Amino acid sequence: MTRYIIKRFFQSIITILIVVAAVFLLLRLMPTSGYFTREDFINMTEESRNAYLRSIGLLDHPLVQLKNFLVQVFQGDLGRSITVFPRLPITTILQEKVPYSLYFGLSSMVISVIMGFGLGIAMARFKDKFIDHAGTAYVVAVRAIPSLIYLFLIQIWVTGLLGWPMIFYDDWPITWVLPVVSLSLTGIAWYAIWLRRFMVDEENRDYVAFARSKGLTSKYIMRHHILRNAVVPLIQYLPVQLLLTIAGSLIIESIYSIPGMGGLLVYAIRQQDNNLVQILVLIYSVLGVLGVFIGDLLMVVVDPRIRLAEKKKKRSVAHV
Repeated sequence: MTRYIIKRFFQSIITILIVVAAVFLLLRLMPTSGYFTREDFINMTEESRNAYLRSIGLLDHPLVQLKNFLVQVFQGDLGRSITVFPRLPITTILQEKVPYSLYFGLSSMVISVIMGFGLGIAMARFKDKFIDHAGTAYVVAVRAIPSLIYLFLIQIWVTGLLGWPMIFYDDWPITWVLPVVSLSLTGIAWYAIWLRRFMVDEENRDYVAFARSKGLTSKYIMRHHILRNAVVPLIQYLPVQLLLTIAGSLIIESIYSIPGMGGLLVYAIRQQDNNLVQILVLIYSVLGVLGVFIGDLLMVVVDPRIRLAEKKKKRSVAHV
């Protein structure tokens, strides 16, 4: 198990470095105007621009620039924004943005897991009945209809029906409810349909037939055998979903005017704020890879078959 964890850890580090290096080097192909504010770029002469680029190391070899960037990041220096928030430290920007995405991400994740698991269990238990058909219709609607359409309709109808404001306000807690619920809809559908599928598959296994032959009740078999085994594949994806949801949703934060991280990357790309773009890409790649790594660790913890397979492999090697 220790060898597996170490192997996956180094694979995760290599993946992050490859992603960061690729994005960093591609950004060096962008026009150098992205390293100046509009006023500075207009007012400075070409000689002054080249002198400034040389002073911040942008005329060095790209690999040297990449090394310097990684050293600065490990030292806690994330640089400064150029065009989005001129000359403002990126750490200050993240300190303002992250709490919003953290709150909405965690809240929606809790709702998604509770409601999604509950719906999935109900659909599997009452297969081919009304609740199963209703849940399937919900899943199909959420996954087939473009999210921007139904999220916008929910915003219009619910705010009009309840008399709530259409946008987010820091000091008005009721305006926090609808964005959290809207952000949870896709997660609920995802967990529900996959849990139902895994539970239906487990219900047809031989061990379930054996348990029934022993006289165990259907409720006991569903709770202690089918559900426990069906949840295992989903656990691997929980950290990924959690970390990426925390990172923020572009659509939700845009339509409700939430000052989180959701639209920051897109806006930074539009404004050619290369310093901010490379830091945000680093954050997103770390979150994604970290989620996969934690998911693999959880699979080792909750699924004894992985450890058993590792032991069998060691035994076979020893016999040879």
